[in-house]
Amino acid sequence: MRVAHAYFSFQQPEWLVGNLISDFVKGRLQYEYPPGIQQGIRLHRAIDMFTDDHPATRRAKEVFRPHYRLYAGAFVDVAYDYFLAHDPVAFASEQALYDYTQYTYDVLLRYYDVLPERFQQMYHRMRQQNWLYHYRDLWGMEKSFGGVVYRSRHLTESDTAYQLFCTEMDTLRVCYQDFIPDLRKMLHEWRQTQDLLT
Repeated sequence: MRVAHAYFSFQQPEWLVGNLISDFVKGRLQYEYPPGIQQGIRLHRAIDMFTDDHPATRRAKEVFRPHYRLYAGAFVDVAYDYFLAHDPVAFASEQALYDYTQYTYDVLLRYYDVLPERFQQMYHRMRQQNWLYHYRDLWGMEKSFGGVVYRSRHLTESDTAYQLFCTEMDTLRVCYQDFIPDLRKMLHEWRQTQDLLT
């Protein structure tokens, strides 16, 4: 959920960095980062745990599970980013989404020297091709589903996932609509606990 992890960083730069690099930071390596980035890593993991456990996400996974089994959740994450990119509560217009993606890339560039090496290698392609913005496009979704397969050890094709997304879009949209208010509520409470710690 790249768009979600960027958006739900509350425009806190170090939270945003930690939120986006979390998958590249394993185990105790997180403690090598400044406290704000550590908070962002924890935020990422809180979002992932809540998303995986939510009843709407479990329903959404059933769209992909017959073909992709344990990878169903990864495809749901991509689908949720599509709906978030179109969500007027998050982004009032295409321009608002575009502007937020540029803000995100600018923040990452400011912290480039502390980004994990693998993320540094990905950053330039992400910005040049504006991956975050193109989650709103169907062709961008097709490429993003392909990215899930590229990063996996056992998958060989993403065409089926893309076709399932297109044919079951209404079902997946309902799952997103059931899920997103609960995520917002959880993150509001999470942020309040962080404010108490500072």
